[in-house]
Amino acid sequence: MSSEATTPPVVLIHGLWLTPRSWEGWQERFEGRGHRVLAPAWPRMQGEVEDIRRDPSPLNGLGVGEIADHYAEVVRGLDSAPIIIGHSFGGLVTELLLDRGLGAAGVAISPAPVKGVLRLPLAQLRSAFPALSSPANRKRTVELTPKQFRYAFTNTMSDADAEAAYERYHVPGPGRVLFQAAFANFNPNAPTKVDYHKDDRAPLLVVGNDRDHTVPASVSKEAAKRLGRSKATVEYKEFAGRPHFTGIAPGWEDVADQTLEWATRHARAAGEPAVGV
Repeated sequence: MSSEATTPPVVLIHGLWLTPRSWEGWQERFEGRGHRVLAPAWPRMQGEVEDIRRDPSPLNGLGVGEIADHYAEVVRGLDSAPIIIGHSFGGLVTELLLDRGLGAAGVAISPAPVKGVLRLPLAQLRSAFPALSSPANRKRTVELTPKQFRYAFTNTMSDADAEAAYERYHVPGPGRVLFQAAFANFNPNAPTKVDYHKDDRAPLLVVGNDRDHTVPASVSKEAAKRLGRSKATVEYKEFAGRPHFTGIAPGWEDVADQTLEWATRHARAAGEPAVGV
């Protein structure tokens, strides 16, 4: 029997202002451990980083609901329930998918807040300001400057590494998702709403990074606390000295290994439930 037949598949969900390229190291590392790894792009995100930069207009108006539906379809198309790992808005989508009964286990890395998370540190406001500063951005894409990307994603990295990360990974992103997250607590039908008391949710690990400006660790910790109100397994882990873009910052291998080990162990303990309906 092949190793792929005995290990759950992994679905990686990238965040805002990024593409699946942000997972390139993780995908190779997980495949080397015998997992089938899928890293699909958000809907409407055709082509590579360079293509999206040339014409980001297909992403105008893209919202959280459409993104979550897109990944739900990916997960339902697999033969067995996967480990779902998401970063930033991808972490939010991971939590939404588990709320739908999907996945064998999930890891939400610095997840954008689900409805009900109230903490809003100044650093988080500053990171989101480029999009939230104009109501018109709700319907269009927003590009970060190198300086803004440095503050929001790569603040612990050297100037040279931060510049290289911006050139390799950054793309304009749909402003609508930020507005949906920012104003969710004023919207009874917010697309970021989850059931905090869902007892049959797959095991979830929420990861915080203590140098994160975009989703400060205190926000991740609050999300874990609220999601932990159910009887489902919810744990929180915080990495020291790491920025929002922890998946490519030096030392990312340790983050990847620890998250995969946790998810694999808990997926097996939960019996890898059937793919949700």
